[in-house]
This record gives sequence, C-alpha cells and structure tokens, in this order.
Amino acid sequence: MFNTRIKVKQLLLAETVGQQVTVMGWVRTFRNNQFIALNDGSTNNNLQVVVELGLLDDATLKRITTGASLKIVGEVVESLGKGQKVELKATTVEILGDCDAEKYPLQPKKHSLEFLREKAHLRFRTNTFGAVFRLRHSLAFAVHQFFNQKGFVYLHTPIITASDAEGAGEMFRVTTLPFDNTPRNADGAVDFSEDFFGKSTNLTVSGQLEGELGAMAFSEIYTFGPTFRAENSNTTRHLAEFWMIEPEMAFFDLEDNMNLAEEFIQYIIRYALEHNLDDLTFLDQRLEEEEKQKPAAERAEFGLLEKLRFVVDSQFERITYTEAIQILLDSPAYKKKKFKYEVGWGIDMQSEHERYLVEKHFKKPVIVTNYPAHIKSFYMRLDDHCEPGKQTVAAMDILAPGIGEIVGGSQREERLEKLQARMKEMHIPEEEMEWYLDTRRFGTVPHAGFGLGFERIVQFVTGMGNIRDVIAFARTPKNCEY
Repeated sequence: MFNTRIKVKQLLLAETVGQQVTVMGWVRTFRNNQFIALNDGSTNNNLQVVVELGLLDDATLKRITTGASLKIVGEVVESLGKGQKVELKATTVEILGDCDAEKYPLQPKKHSLEFLREKAHLRFRTNTFGAVFRLRHSLAFAVHQFFNQKGFVYLHTPIITASDAEGAGEMFRVTTLPFDNTPRNADGAVDFSEDFFGKSTNLTVSGQLEGELGAMAFSEIYTFGPTFRAENSNTTRHLAEFWMIEPEMAFFDLEDNMNLAEEFIQYIIRYALEHNLDDLTFLDQRLEEEEKQKPAAERAEFGLLEKLRFVVDSQFERITYTEAIQILLDSPAYKKKKFKYEVGWGIDMQSEHERYLVEKHFKKPVIVTNYPAHIKSFYMRLDDHCEPGKQTVAAMDILAPGIGEIVGGSQREERLEKLQARMKEMHIPEEEMEWYLDTRRFGTVPHAGFGLGFERIVQFVTGMGNIRDVIAFARTPKNCEY
C-alpha cells in the first residue's frame, strides 16, 4: 500500500529514531553511490538516505539519478552529518520512475527564473517554486479561514458574464459562432442572437456586481475565483488570467471597508509567518542574495521577513488622494524630474508614484482615499462635500512596498438617482443593468467592498519580482502554454 508512507516533513519533525518507515519521493542528488537526498515536495528540506555498499547491484545504482522517483523502506537513525537530526538507513530501494540524467532539464545547479518559466511543468520541483507554491496554498487557505470566522458567505459568481464590471472593455469574448461564416445583422454587426447564450458574452473581469447582489441578502459575502483581462500588457505586474478576492459588505462605509482590508491583509500574512516560516526563511535568504547584485541605491529597505513582520505589526498610513498628490509635488523626486509620468491633481497615479509614497515617503503600507470621480468606476459613491471642479468618490486603494496597488475598493453608490446619473455620464446602458439597479430600488443600504489580486499578495509575501512566478501557468500576451 502506497498510503502507508510518511512524508519527509513529518519524518524530519517527529521523534522517529529506531522506527521502520516507508518514504517516497524524487532524487535531488546521489553522492558516492551511498547518499541519496530525497524530496517529496512537503518541505524544501531533503531527507538523507544512506544506502550501504553492496545493498544494491550496479544496474540499480546507475538508475538512481537526479529526478528519478523512489520508494525506500528503512530505519530512522540519528544523523552523523551536519544539517539534519535524523537520516534513513535503507533496507530496500525500489525505483518507481526512471529519469534520463542527460535529458532532465533540472540538473543540481542554479537555474535562472527565465529558464524555469520555460520549464513551468517541472519548476515546482525546485526549492524556490516549492516554497512559493506552498505559500500560495497557505495564503489561499487563510483567505477562506478569515472570512469564515467572520461569518461571510462564500459566493461563486459567474465566470461567463454579459456585464463589464470595470467598464474598461478589455474582455475576452466567449462565443460558439463560426469564424468563417459569422451571422450578421442587416447593418453588418455580428448577430449574437445566433450565439450559444443569445447575446454577447465574455469572461468575467470581476465578480463584484454579482457579489453586491449577494451582500443585499446575506449582509457579508466574498468571492475568490479566476478573472480575466484582455489587456495587452507585458509587464512583471500583469496577467491575462488571475485570481481575485472580492468581499462585499452591507451596512459598511468607507472607513469600515478600510478597517476590514487592513485586518485581512495582516491576518493572511501572519498566517504565512506562523505556518510557513521555513519557506519564508529560504525565500528571505534568496532575496538577500538577489539584492546584493543590485546597485546600493536600488536595494530594498527591508529583508523579506523583516518587511512582513513590519506590515503585520504596523498601522497602515491613511491619506487622501489630494494629500498624496501634494506629497508627490513636494518630493525631491518630482523636483529633480525623476518621475517618468506627470504629477497633478486628476491623474491616475502610476506605479512609480505609488511606490514613492510607500517606499520613500512613509516607508510602510499606505491607504489612499477619495480619488477623482473621473478616473474611477461608475459604482463608487460620490463624496458629498468636494471643492468646486474636484468631484471625488469614496474609493480606497492600499499601496504596498515593492508592488504599488494591492487592493482597490470603495463604498458603493447606494442612491439610485445618483447611480443612474453616473451611468448615463459614463455611457453605460441602463437597460442592460436593470438587475443591478434593483438592489437600489428594493431596500438599498450603504455598502462597500474591495478587490485584492491574489497573485499580487503572493508576490508581496514571497518577494518574487515577477507575477508570472507566483501562478502555476501564466497567461500573458502571446503565451498560453500547457
């Protein structure tokens, strides 16, 4: 029976000296025809297996290569070597799967992240990606645990939708219409009545609008699922397919929203620190080596573990958009023309501006509120008291070191007439959104919510510089492997 095996992580932690155990895993290295470093993915730490000379014939020894999979039965003994308390003295070694050493891409040496992106189907077997994806798992578990403990309902919002929650139009079309003989109306437009759903549909860019419907019944819901943006952006921060966490809360205002988002971020980071310290320590050391290669002026202020503990233990700074713009205008970076993008009231702040506020000015996470209405979505609540010509909305973005925006949210516009006016102003057809407007017609309440890009928080916690390295199989422009 295979399920009698003990995992490497458990064996290394448990007091098992003298016990007979079965382990299974993949060979990382095999030295002197005697010492196997075995790993099963449960931890970055390898189990040293000692094979006594003469136990195996030459043919079997030649098959124990890096990448081969083994089943080993043996006795746990105290280790004489450095770095581990115990090792396994093998009594039987069975090869489950051979691995051609000359063809196997992951040789026991350092590989670049670029190379490993091309071998994404194998990169999970490396220490770096083992740590990253165990952390991704823990963070996902912590997300559900946080909201469950607070009594939120987990709502599965649709992946195929007829609405564009962001109004940006950067959507992937879903259709069964033939490309070579597309049905068209008299005016030449595509006749979507012939399509599978009888109308134009696309992959969702957000579960927010549907989430609001749930919040109007359950008070507090959250979604956690894949979202899609057909944005032709080849950067280290963007993906075409990514995962979003989107809570929606009835009877919440902007301040309640900020409080929840800050508590949420600190909770899931704390969970990772408590449950994945080995992986974080490995990534901290990895990042330290990476930082040494950079010019002194470009090095991060904090190490990874130091940064995470600082975020967990610090109150986030809270400023308005207007205050943020003034800080940027007064900054040495602006005066010395170091910003690539212009600064002024009304701009949509770029990553360089956000990172300046977080990394140079406040040196901690920052929540920016009350953005200009014209750069934000139609559903955000208009602020009641504004300067002439400077209409703002009750929006909030959380900015994090190394990344910039990590959370975007707002109090939603609960007043029907004002929401209808905003939709008209932004050319959003009211007839297509009657279902959404009904939440304002029938028992409207003040409510709020936010969205957190899951890959962004995984990037932040792992210290990985490229968002493509924190999702198993990245979907980006001109790239859809596997």
